[in-house]
Amino acid sequence: MLFEDLALPDPLLQAVRDLGFEKPTPIQAQALPELLKGKDIAGQAQTGTGKTACFLLGTLNAVMQTERPADGSPRALCIAPTRELAIQIARDAEQLTTYLDLRVTVCCGGLSWTKQKQELEEGTDIVVGTPGRLLDYEKRRILKLHNIQVAVVDEADRMYDMGFIDDINHLFRYMPKRDLRQSMLFSATLSYEIMRLAERHMNNPVKVRIAPEKLVVDVIEEELYHVGRHEKVNLLLGLLQREQPKRAMVFVNRKVDGEELTWRLNHNGYEAVYLSGDLPQRKRSRIIDAMKDGNIALLVATDVASRGIHVDDVTHVFNWDVPQDPEDYVHRIGRTARAGNEGKALTLADEETVLNLPAVEKMLDRKIPTVFADDDAFMPDRAGRFRRTKNVYTGWPPPSLKDVLGKDDDDDEDGDDRGDSSDGGKKRRRRRGERGPKPEASEATAASAAGDSEAGEAATTSGGGERKRRRRSRRKPEGEASSAEAAAPADGGEASASAASGDAPEKKRRRRRRGGKGGGEGGEAAPAEGAPSEG
Repeated sequence: MLFEDLALPDPLLQAVRDLGFEKPTPIQAQALPELLKGKDIAGQAQTGTGKTACFLLGTLNAVMQTERPADGSPRALCIAPTRELAIQIARDAEQLTTYLDLRVTVCCGGLSWTKQKQELEEGTDIVVGTPGRLLDYEKRRILKLHNIQVAVVDEADRMYDMGFIDDINHLFRYMPKRDLRQSMLFSATLSYEIMRLAERHMNNPVKVRIAPEKLVVDVIEEELYHVGRHEKVNLLLGLLQREQPKRAMVFVNRKVDGEELTWRLNHNGYEAVYLSGDLPQRKRSRIIDAMKDGNIALLVATDVASRGIHVDDVTHVFNWDVPQDPEDYVHRIGRTARAGNEGKALTLADEETVLNLPAVEKMLDRKIPTVFADDDAFMPDRAGRFRRTKNVYTGWPPPSLKDVLGKDDDDDEDGDDRGDSSDGGKKRRRRRGERGPKPEASEATAASAAGDSEAGEAATTSGGGERKRRRRSRRKPEGEASSAEAAAPADGGEASASAASGDAPEKKRRRRRRGGKGGGEGGEAAPAEGAPSEG
């Protein structure tokens, strides 16, 4: 079957030709004929099989058959679990709408709230976004869902894992009834929970399933290595040297492992970049764009952050850990062998994550081929001790891109130097309230400071200078007169009285100062301030 055999409108068919697509993938060949008839679809397909183009062609075909509402409200809504996936879907939609007068708007976190709000208020045809940001716009009545003709939920299994099901149910509640719109749902697996979601919001969906043994395409060569956790870095370095991947991705279960692994790979001569959900959206977008442009050869990423990275020439996938969720294994190795290419997936199972292996093999309904690693497969780790700081180490930008990207893309937010990062040090000084070195004093200031101390004390007539003289007088032995106090002018007789009564108790002087013009303690009149104290 070819795309010309499908009943696609001419604008869509021409856009497909421009993209170089001739023959539909299995999921497209089974689902597109039903979508073009206006039926709902619940599809099961692994990553990299063309399901994005499948539901986008069905969505655009339905939108073309309706007129744009007068209020500019959208006619199609695509929901994705992550920002990267939403941005990727929007880019694919823009490529397919080359010959159509349709507007596509992205609504996700990390991007300008005002810009997205302005696009929604000005009017749009297709909205692609994440559940959180879509829910925010809907609650503020910025996003209007009463004219939705097509609703798409992509990566439905990931929606459950991330806790977005309640948000999705809320969005569907404000759409037209399920018999008045077309709905599509795609997932790596059609579990019981996924089918419940489909039955709640879809109108007799057509189920398009892929056989369990076909969840992983045949062109992916899989290998499993059992290794101790203390030797995983050495084995990974050996596998990288043996395989010499053109472009590879390394998946980790924990963010802290990804940060340290990236640092060790960089210190062993590999230009690795770390992609995590904790990074700002601007930096994440730059890293993903660099990966797609071929400027990054080795990417370390978590499962959530890697969603939406569609790169056709990834040759190797390394699983640093056996994933906790069996479905993540399918998503991980699906990053390679895309668009008919071949790929290789290597998994490292240590004494902790090997407990996740039975669930993965049960879902695949087969055993992953195990390979024994001999001593030659381990390479020494030349990196030293990793010191974690408050900044996430990403290795961005790699040394080969610093001259190309310029200073604007420098990793200002990351303390790439684990010990003495200049940027991190400045931030710590500001947070602690410390100040930098004081400017050197001028010659006039130095000359003034080097003057006669007695002349300076004599010129001091403020209350602060008086208190300093009193403290000095108390530290001197009894009967010894201070030359500075003798030179200081008397202020109402108080200075001379203080000099004469240097051994007076501090409590009496405080009582005289508190008494003022009124009486002292016990109703007795306070002595005059200039009068000598009682011995």
